[in-house]
Amino acid sequence: MWTPKSGLFLLGSCVAAIAAVGSIFELSSGQPDWGNLPTSIVLALSIPMTGVFFYAAVKDARANM
Repeated sequence: MWTPKSGLFLLGSCVAAIAAVGSIFELSSGQPDWGNLPTSIVLALSIPMTGVFFYAAVKDARANM
């Protein structure tokens, strides 16, 4: 059973995944809007955060079954 808390974790996972994909496209375009370093930082942070938020959502949902 999902809870609002697990829903927020899933939302965070989705936002982080979208940020990662967007950063990849920006970097592959050659001239990111924010520059190479900030876009690379966003990419480096968003990839692990996607997994962390997803894991937290699954863990919370299983705890409430």
